[in-house]
Amino acid sequence: MLPSSALPASFHRLAWSNLTAQSAEQIALAAAPIVAVLALGVGEGETGLLQTALTAPFVLFAIPAGLLADRMPRRRLMAAAEALRALALLVIVVTFATGGLSLPLLALLGFAAVCGTVVFSVAAPALVPSLVPPTQLAAANARIELARTAAFAAGPALGGMLVGWIGGAPAFGVAAALSLIATLCLAGINEPARTAVPRRHPIADIKEGAAFVLNHPLLRPVFVTQFIFNTAHFLLLAVFVPYAVRRLGLSAEGIGTVMSMFGIGMVCGALLATRVLRRLPFGTVIGLGPVTGFVAALVMALTTLVPSPLLSALSFFLLGAGPILWVISTTTLRQSVTPAGLLGRVSAINILSYGARPLGSLLGAIVGGRYGADACLYLAAAIFGLQALVILTSPAVAIARQPEPQAV
Repeated sequence: MLPSSALPASFHRLAWSNLTAQSAEQIALAAAPIVAVLALGVGEGETGLLQTALTAPFVLFAIPAGLLADRMPRRRLMAAAEALRALALLVIVVTFATGGLSLPLLALLGFAAVCGTVVFSVAAPALVPSLVPPTQLAAANARIELARTAAFAAGPALGGMLVGWIGGAPAFGVAAALSLIATLCLAGINEPARTAVPRRHPIADIKEGAAFVLNHPLLRPVFVTQFIFNTAHFLLLAVFVPYAVRRLGLSAEGIGTVMSMFGIGMVCGALLATRVLRRLPFGTVIGLGPVTGFVAALVMALTTLVPSPLLSALSFFLLGAGPILWVISTTTLRQSVTPAGLLGRVSAINILSYGARPLGSLLGAIVGGRYGADACLYLAAAIFGLQALVILTSPAVAIARQPEPQAV
């Protein structure tokens, strides 16, 4: 595998576009609820509705985005998506500065901006295989994920600081500027032309993509594992803050410090990913993420017996470091075994696994409300164990090396 420095120039443009786009997303997502509370004076219920508006596009538009990514040039689609996000953010800036911003308008514009995020997130993994040789896919995905994790780790804090330092409107202005930069970076990418495919009814295309994933011996267990992982992860997150206050004795700053270990773990895992993929069998790396997630859940459950903030910090670090190896290796797997004309739809179906997140949060609310946080942590560990079992009993972990790519 060649080092990332040998990656083609077009890919470097995509990587920079990804970094600025992800940073714009995280800053805007962090600024929206802060502005809603501090400038618009909304309460908890209304901020919950705002968060719903900011997450709904991942469920509603992932499949349509996948269809578009397989029917038109992906670079052009991503540029249009970033332009949409920049426009929505600029409208927020103008209406905020002129006193016309309201919660419904903020939710509507935020919804539009996140629609751009969904399209970019679906199309980018589908574009990568056309820009780099198959032997460099893992290194390219590691570079993409490093940018995403850096934005994930720093973006929320930066968004909050920008609102505090320069105000809500300028903070959204910074996010809009980053989206425009992402659009300009995409302009220099030379995307190879794809073989034209016959136009069919969208439902037929959706069925083809879903059937490919659900019937594939490697992709089906990956999707199931990811769905279960998201359920368990958000079950844990749903109860951690009150648990940390009442059982671990953490302050707001302490909770922030502990949870920041998740982002630090992601960055460390992304930095080590290429070396790990060189030294271990490909299937072993796929199994590392789910197993590490299970270990992290056991460490968190241990805090019910040994209420240590250090153990909870270790749990969040492992939850970041191991699963990022999963993201990089399984993205490479999907890109290798999926025909080029299906990559957009297969990427979209992967995004649909995020639909398990509200399921996990709801499960946390029900179980936590009736049986308490301890029961939620034990249940989360059991569900993490299930996702590890699914992948460890699948043929995916037996792969010795990255599969040969499917060109058609």
